[in-house]
Amino acid sequence: MILPALSERLRFLSRVVRRECDHLSTTDRRLFATPMTAQIAAVLADDPDLSERAEAFVSRFARLQDTLGDKLLPALLRAMGERTGAAIDNLDHAERLGLLDSADRWTTVRELRNRMIHEYMEDPVLLADALQTGHEFVPVLIATAERMLAEMQRRGWV
Repeated sequence: MILPALSERLRFLSRVVRRECDHLSTTDRRLFATPMTAQIAAVLADDPDLSERAEAFVSRFARLQDTLGDKLLPALLRAMGERTGAAIDNLDHAERLGLLDSADRWTTVRELRNRMIHEYMEDPVLLADALQTGHEFVPVLIATAERMLAEMQRRGWV
């Protein structure tokens, strides 16, 4: 049995994560109907619709990654009776418990998130590469979310 406040937090986070997965999936489909290239990235500033989709993708990718790694994972680990600590320790616990495939891969996703945010309008080649790589990692984020949500459901917490 987990504390009522933690139980409510998990239910809240499960709703947030589901919504964030849906939003990211929708934006991902809209932005990557064709592969992101440097030529497409170069016209972002001149195409408000495309620019808004790219901005939404970066924001939604970062938001889901943050929610999973910084909010849901520590709460889930606490509910499971695991000690929580620094992010890398939590990721290692999650990997051992089968909640994510690889702590190293998650760190790569985190670095990519930072790259997309900080290199956003500077270099079309770097931007296209970061966005396209982000697109390729969307299934990793969503699979991780689904794995965490399934664990919570299996335990009757949501």
